[in-house]
Amino acid sequence: MKAFILAAGKGTRLGELTEKSPKPMLPLAGRPLLEYTISWLKKYGIQELIINLHHLPQTVTSYFGDGTKFGVSILYSEEKALLGTAGALDPMRAHLQERFLLMYGDLLTNVDLDALIQWHLKKDAKLSMTVYNVEDPTRAGIVEMTADGRLVRFWEKPPREKVFSTLANAGIFIVEPEIIDFVPHNSYFDIGYDLLPALLTNGVGVYCHPINGYLLDIGIPTHYRQAQSDIVTKGLFS
Repeated sequence: MKAFILAAGKGTRLGELTEKSPKPMLPLAGRPLLEYTISWLKKYGIQELIINLHHLPQTVTSYFGDGTKFGVSILYSEEKALLGTAGALDPMRAHLQERFLLMYGDLLTNVDLDALIQWHLKKDAKLSMTVYNVEDPTRAGIVEMTADGRLVRFWEKPPREKVFSTLANAGIFIVEPEIIDFVPHNSYFDIGYDLLPALLTNGVGVYCHPINGYLLDIGIPTHYRQAQSDIVTKGLFS
């Protein structure tokens, strides 16, 4: 199985931290976040990676190269204009002809991928998404699901008066290749605002799997500081 890591965003919520570094390259205990991600994927036998880039792409390519030094193979997709978290798949269609993992590049995680993949297969899902409880649903894509985990409602960053759940998209997906048929060519297309609503409208089987393990997005300063602390104190990624 291949993994597609979304690493093109500018990370503006992190302020000056990302002025000279892409968000996935911010250091945690002396190693960039993306290096932890690659190590985690390797533990599950995922060694073929696609990484999309836009903001300061040479920072990533000069550090990881073709991935050989890290025991993986990396194909880069450099976007001259941002295509969005789902639109990023469009230029790589030819390389995504089989089931693949898709994930946000700002996640520090050790979740159990085997459990997610088995869930996906058991449900015969077209797309499986990890979900977790969040403190502030207005900053997340929130989900409503059936008792057996099928997604029936999704709202990206709802206003507070419209919040119907604290269960949210955690940013790790197992995707069947036919999902890419819903992604337009050469257009900005977002997972939360565009792709998931389109899948729901068309009755596509999307299933939600609660995370099993540690997951933290480092997209805001408080989370980045927490990640730095957790790396040192919890020993989860040594």
